Amino acid sequence: MLEMAACLGFLAIALGAFGAHGMKERWDALPDKQEATHRAEVWHTAAQYHLAHSVALMALGLLGGAKRFQWTSRLWAAGILIFSGSLYLFSFTGIKQFGAVTPFGGLLLMAGWLALAVGSRKIDT
Repeated sequence: MLEMAACLGFLAIALGAFGAHGMKERWDALPDKQEATHRAEVWHTAAQYHLAHSVALMALGLLGGAKRFQWTSRLWAAGILIFSGSLYLFSFTGIKQFGAVTPFGGLLLMAGWLALAVGSRKIDT
């Protein structure tokens, strides 16, 4: 779990930096400035959720709950891939159809939090 968290955290920082610096010229070149601003904000949201869930995965790994929280880590990893991934793709390409899968990624992230709650109940009893 820690290896996955480390890789996802690295990727979150790299993609966040790429969005802040590498994508600036691309977005500045768009004729519609509102669209450019929107795409930059969407990239920022993707990186924010990506990093937050990477840190949460790291915390789970440090707590030593790899087996107990297997579903949590799987759901979060899939959620990062689908939620943040679809937002990154939209921001990069402008293809709005990528947004159609974003809510499914969000549901996976939320399901991961519910799995964490269920797994935590076993600790308390």
